[in-house]
Amino acid sequence: MPETAAPTPKAAPFRASIMQIEPQWIDYNGHLNMAYYNVMFDRAIDQLWAELGIGPAYMKERGGSTFTAECHVRYLREIHLGDPVQILVWLLEADDKRLHTFEEMRHASEGWLSATSENMSLHMDMNARRVAPFPPDISERIAAVIKAHSAVSRPEGIGRNVAMPSKR
Repeated sequence: MPETAAPTPKAAPFRASIMQIEPQWIDYNGHLNMAYYNVMFDRAIDQLWAELGIGPAYMKERGGSTFTAECHVRYLREIHLGDPVQILVWLLEADDKRLHTFEEMRHASEGWLSATSENMSLHMDMNARRVAPFPPDISERIAAVIKAHSAVSRPEGIGRNVAMPSKR
């Protein structure tokens, strides 16, 4: 997907293209293997990054990219071969070097929630291979999308941690 000059933020989460499960991603339990949830979430983020102007062309032309620093995936309902998938992405917060996102994987035609992924991404200067601030034009785009996404309800599950249920 080509990168655009500037996004027109909407008061709605970003909707990635509808994706299909690939046959080799199905494990011996007959459902999508856990590793490929991350592949699909990553493909959706790549689409949003391209709209923000921080995709492959940005890396090639300006020497910047993003690395995932942290990821928390929740597997809520099995997804199977033949199920169309759409991922919604909220850009929750950002500072000069980091992006906090939340994604929902939904069955594209029935709408039910299969999984969520909460991520912290770092902006990288690829020449120095170090975390670096976003350029001002990119920071402005990010701020506009965060403002638009903050106008809609936040999805359930943001900020969850991994822990055993407390015993009462």
